[in-house]
Amino acid sequence: MENEFTYEDYETTAKWLLQHTEYRPQVAVICGSGLGGLTAHLKEAQIFDYNEIPNFPQSTVQGHAGRLVFGLLNGRCCVMMQGRFHMYEGYSLSKVTFPVRVFHLLGVETLVVTNAAGGLNPNFEVGDIMLIRDHINLPGFCGQNPLRGPNDERFGVRFPAMSDAYDRDMRQKAFSAWKQMGEQRKLQEGTYVMLAGPNFETVAESRLLKMLGADAVVQGHAGRLVFG
Repeated sequence: MENEFTYEDYETTAKWLLQHTEYRPQVAVICGSGLGGLTAHLKEAQIFDYNEIPNFPQSTVQGHAGRLVFGLLNGRCCVMMQGRFHMYEGYSLSKVTFPVRVFHLLGVETLVVTNAAGGLNPNFEVGDIMLIRDHINLPGFCGQNPLRGPNDERFGVRFPAMSDAYDRDMRQKAFSAWKQMGEQRKLQEGTYVMLAGPNFETVAESRLLKMLGADAVVQGHAGRLVFG
């Protein structure tokens, strides 16, 4: 399976955005289900509908607005995806991850990924926040990997190490920020497992995932600092 996009496709999208906004984001945030309201915290926001942007896929899931929002957060230039793309919508992994490579070309250095996930760890409660320490990509065991196909060194190495995929310093900063906020919600840390979806897991599947060491489950590269 080859990547259906060329480097020039990513470049076309990035150039279009750079021509239509003066923002040069350092941080990108992918807003998960129920978290689109995070964009309200951006000052001097500039909004683009996905259907305006060349090559950009379209959100089809209810609650995913399908907008790219640029703005300032505590003085830092950010871009937020208000709605993302999923395999279960019928999108290939190259389309699901298309925005991430565009963010790389925009100059983004830090990627923050959020979503609503089901808890497997019995010590977790509804409403807890979990920082991702590690992940299990079950579709990846069957060859469904966004890095599959010819590699472009401009985005990263052929065989990236995954032993420390989620930036340790970012997680420490998150714990520090949580303490400053008064610890109103529990902040957990754990291993996140991805399934293809769209159905939720059976009871037997959930038991299996717990045995594999997963703390939370969800259906559903380029040298950036990643934090989730």
